[in-house]
Amino acid sequence: MPDFDTVLHPDFLVPMVPKREVITGHSVAVKAGQIAAILPRAQAQSVVGVEHVELPHCALMPGLINLHCHAAMSLLRGYADDLSLMTWLQQYIWPTERHFISREFVRDGSELAIADLLMGGTTTVADQYFFPEVTAEAVDQSGLRALLTFPVIDVETAWARDAEACINRGLALRDQYRDHDRIEVGFGPHSTYMVSEQTLSRVAMLAEELDAPVQIHLHETREEVLASVERSGMRPIDFLEQRGLLGPRTQCVHMTALGEQDIETIATHGAHVVHCPRSNLKLGAGICPVQKLIDRGVNVAIGTDGAASNNRLNMLGELQTASLIGKTQHGDPKAVDAWTALEMATLHGARALGQADRLGSIEVGKAADMIAVDLAGIQHLPRYDLASSLVYATSGSEVRWSWVAGKPLVSEGKLQTLDYTDLTARAGRWSEQLGAFRQTLEL
Repeated sequence: MPDFDTVLHPDFLVPMVPKREVITGHSVAVKAGQIAAILPRAQAQSVVGVEHVELPHCALMPGLINLHCHAAMSLLRGYADDLSLMTWLQQYIWPTERHFISREFVRDGSELAIADLLMGGTTTVADQYFFPEVTAEAVDQSGLRALLTFPVIDVETAWARDAEACINRGLALRDQYRDHDRIEVGFGPHSTYMVSEQTLSRVAMLAEELDAPVQIHLHETREEVLASVERSGMRPIDFLEQRGLLGPRTQCVHMTALGEQDIETIATHGAHVVHCPRSNLKLGAGICPVQKLIDRGVNVAIGTDGAASNNRLNMLGELQTASLIGKTQHGDPKAVDAWTALEMATLHGARALGQADRLGSIEVGKAADMIAVDLAGIQHLPRYDLASSLVYATSGSEVRWSWVAGKPLVSEGKLQTLDYTDLTARAGRWSEQLGAFRQTLEL
């Protein structure tokens, strides 16, 4: 008799490998945190001595990989809306962070975000924020999987006095989680305009030596690119290339203001692009040319950014936005089709993390990171094309189950490792403090 822990019985299986296939009449068996078998339904139901989870009307698919987030900024959701990027940063976000950032702020904001992420189908997140050691504790306790890219910035913050201190504290954190099964720690230089040439060179050297991932905000706006040319005579991506900071472990976030030569540079070095459609739209920053990048062979993943600039951390909504604006941008309804959007949030995300061998698809031997999306709603009927339903018809609230390494973190629509009532109470207390401070910024 097969030795399994749990057997899941969905109506639909969307494994992502083989590509663009939907399988019916099959179940997925889990053992020791890994996918152990994909079995015909009748055979799977005959297995005794294990937990059976029935998933009627549900599509079982790989957990979504959110490649860019600032989790703790969930406490700033709706705090400064309808503003341009630099106005938003300089007049509201940075002054507020200088006043409030602390271990407590990061703990409460991170846990609030993790709840939001899990309820929206994210099982792996790439996060970048101050006090990453606090976020790591929240991730560890919640059961989420994460890449934490510790911030590297050339100004004093509540977390570190300068870039050198950022690097030293980040490396200590990386060492602490070196053998952790769900948490990886990498470098997070903020941008070419917030980090010096010397610091970027040092990050490049250390990242190569340690084979560590690097995530950086890049080409987020046209103004950023023009300012870089005026400051250094180079576009931001060329500046990174000169510092040796472009490669297969580099994740370039936003990438809205791109020319043909920029795309060629990314492709040549095998770096990854992280598309954050809703955040970029809300800040009026521009649109990443996703289909053009993919056609050139560039791996494009997807992220929500933080709740301060998106308002939601829901990846299903992000997929829908990415697909719709991709079509408009390219003037082609076939651009960034539904399957491409799903691949960006699964297979492409895993590849950007350097974990394509264990994440991104439902295959035997991979981590049992999966979600069950309920398609029983009237908005999903009739179902001619499951990818279409998942991308174009979901509201973002259809995730009923979420497993990471085989452990249920959301069960029948309810959080299993976080206390919803406690989270709402803490969020309410922060709302009072932050709201009062915000009024002083507008005087």
